[in-house]
Amino acid sequence: MNPAFLLLPDFLLILLGFILVRFTHLDKNIWTSAEKLVYYLLFPALLFNAINQTRFDWGGTYTMIFVAAIAFFSAMGLSFISKWIFKPTDLSWSSGFQTAFRFNSYIAFAAAGRLAGEEGVALMALISGCLVPIANAAAVWSLARHSESHIFKELIKNPLIIATVLGLISNILGLRLPDYLALSLSRLGAASIALGLLSVGAGLMWVKSKKDGALVAYWTSIKLLACPAIALFFGRYFDLPQAQLNSVVLFAAMPTATSAYVLANRMGGDGPLLGICISVMTLAAAMTLPMWLMFL
Repeated sequence: MNPAFLLLPDFLLILLGFILVRFTHLDKNIWTSAEKLVYYLLFPALLFNAINQTRFDWGGTYTMIFVAAIAFFSAMGLSFISKWIFKPTDLSWSSGFQTAFRFNSYIAFAAAGRLAGEEGVALMALISGCLVPIANAAAVWSLARHSESHIFKELIKNPLIIATVLGLISNILGLRLPDYLALSLSRLGAASIALGLLSVGAGLMWVKSKKDGALVAYWTSIKLLACPAIALFFGRYFDLPQAQLNSVVLFAAMPTATSAYVLANRMGGDGPLLGICISVMTLAAAMTLPMWLMFL
């Protein structure tokens, strides 16, 4: 399929969510609840099941994970220095810092499956399993520093971290769920993709000030341009197999996670700024993702 159309089904669902919240009786309150349902139940089910059920070739994929980590931590470092470049308020920085390195798993898993089938989903699950806990920990850390929340309590309560860690432990120990439980979790996970993409569209906002615009543009450039460029460079340098190269670049090129908005609101962060970041990155990714796919 032409890269320009590969992700079209996913962005059509985002567009549908945007239309539904503005032109039907399915108002914002419904989609706020839907996002929480995805964040606390449906997507953790997908993460745990994908990691638990996949037979990983740890020895054959460690270079891919290393490349993903290089891109991930490079984006984190570039995001960190925005504190001195733009001098935002502590609340704005602690909330938006996470947007340059967290990634939208709903789009990532949907795209990975369409690009490479079950192998693509398994490789994306492996990358997610290793880096989601770190991404969530860093996001919680930045917000906890300027809220009344205790970072350790927030980490052990985070549903994505819990699901990922349990999935990795069960996989390493060789513990597999019975078929009927695995099928139930699989169906919950499938629901998370569609509902998550619709919720992304329902939450789209726009930039309200020039100051916000400069910050958002910087974080967006890191996430959609610098991060995948780093992943592509090191992926080719280490001569990754094509399927692994596809997965690591796709991971790096994702717009930021919609769950960042839920986390910021729950921990007293700057929710509106996060909404703007998510909106801009998601819309921009409709143009940048096909571009990166053409390089593969």
